[in-house]
Amino acid sequence: MHVASIGSGPVVLFLHGFPELWYSWRHQLLSLSALGYRAIAPDLRGYGDTDAPPSPSSYSAFHIVGDLVGLLDALSLDRVFLVGHDWGAAIAWYFALLKPDRVKALVNMSVVFHPRHPTRKPIQSMRVLMGDDYYMCRFQKPGEVEEEFARAGAARIIKTFLAHRDPHPICVPKEIGFGGSPNTPIPLPPWLSEEDVNYYASKFEQKGFTGGLNYYRALDLTWELTAPWTGVQIKVPVKFIVGDLDITYNTPGVKEYIRNGGFKKVVPYLQEMVVMEGVAHFINQERPDEISAHIYDFIKKF
Repeated sequence: MHVASIGSGPVVLFLHGFPELWYSWRHQLLSLSALGYRAIAPDLRGYGDTDAPPSPSSYSAFHIVGDLVGLLDALSLDRVFLVGHDWGAAIAWYFALLKPDRVKALVNMSVVFHPRHPTRKPIQSMRVLMGDDYYMCRFQKPGEVEEEFARAGAARIIKTFLAHRDPHPICVPKEIGFGGSPNTPIPLPPWLSEEDVNYYASKFEQKGFTGGLNYYRALDLTWELTAPWTGVQIKVPVKFIVGDLDITYNTPGVKEYIRNGGFKKVVPYLQEMVVMEGVAHFINQERPDEISAHIYDFIKKF
């Protein structure tokens, strides 16, 4: 496992999403270390300079949380502050669910905690709700999306995802493909430079996207393995942050789930809820200083 670490003091463990790397937390690593914390951001299993087993069955939440518990043990760390975004947020929820004794507090972004449905697998639910062209459904068949990504090129795929600001669900018919027309330029937002894109792209060109895609392919496996935790609540202190233009926030039912108390019911120690205006999915990179402040203002209480 490749790990970026800076500073000394209480440990903050940052978990990135797709298609990202430890690098997604570059701003927060500097900010939190300057405020007296040891900031640690690994490349998660399948990404960057960390090992990438080829099989989707190696990417259940138990595998990823196990990697992180192993990391804490290797560094002789008992309890940490946990910060997650996108898939990193999903893993952080599972970490808090499975190993709450290792978490001081959690700051999570973009992805709310959804309790396990007792009878319906996640991908089946998504196909019913969103259709077969929904990106998570399109990611399911090994090799298919990798070919589309290869045709577009790693840099264009990174730009396609990170520059995306449409809050509607991402549905990509096969005839269009991920990356769209190669003749259509993708303008970068002001918070993302060509240098940033090139760093991400260089790592994905070396490693490929299969590791990251395997998280989606293991969704149903995680559902099966977590049956004993059906109905179990998240019992650590939580702050949740999301942008109002985030596709996750605009997924059908999510706003109602948050507003009507469903979220608080399964995350009873939810202490702060922040909806940032005019911000899309990659919130920690789009508004780095505000996110660093939000993290610090919460974890300094503990």
